[in-house]
Amino acid sequence: MTVEIPEIIAGGGDMLLLCDHASNRVPPGVDLGVSEAILNKHVAIDIGAAAVTRRLAAALDARAVLATVSRLVIDLHREADHAGLIPIVSDGHPVPGNREADRDGRIARFHDPYHAAVAAQIAQRRPAFIAAIHSFTPKLESGGDERPWQVGILYNQDDRAARIALGALERREIVAGDNQPYSGKLLNATLNRHAEAAGIACMSIEIRNDLISDDAGVAHWSGVIEEILTETGNSLASQGPSAT
Repeated sequence: MTVEIPEIIAGGGDMLLLCDHASNRVPPGVDLGVSEAILNKHVAIDIGAAAVTRRLAAALDARAVLATVSRLVIDLHREADHAGLIPIVSDGHPVPGNREADRDGRIARFHDPYHAAVAAQIAQRRPAFIAAIHSFTPKLESGGDERPWQVGILYNQDDRAARIALGALERREIVAGDNQPYSGKLLNATLNRHAEAAGIACMSIEIRNDLISDDAGVAHWSGVIEEILTETGNSLASQGPSAT
């Protein structure tokens, strides 16, 4: 079995960026039983998130870890025992190839190496701040309310970074969601594991995907988020080192 190594971007800064849903790639040996059209939807990839992450890494001289497989293959932003780790339905779209999937094999091939890579980056040089970059849909295809937020800031127990970022967004008159469009107190697996458990300040940034679905949108919102991350990082630094 060949394990899947995530994309690593080097950087000299004290921030680490994560992009759990950066790719819609289906590796050899995996048959999801879905069309190419499905692989271009949000159920397979966080649209625009990888492009934003790469721009931020370059602008901020930040390290970054980006997934190289679709979330339909395995959701790297779920605990290994989570029921939705290998989805058989996602936002109303069946994934028939996952019904008989080798769960342990996919964890060993994709999930474990991704999280080992994140852990290795932290062990090599402890970041002052970890930000996970995601995108969300204006509305779920399977129903639900419209999602009016332009950006959502998600967090679990540690809200140090989130409070600073939400204030920075408000001052820029950006429509921001506080633990919206879903709560980081319910879904925060990657940051719970690698940041909160180590006392590292962290947050997830969710950008509405219709805003970053083209190059112009990516460029604009990368600039906005760069400002938010810089302000957050500077404010955290002024508060002193995080707990160990």
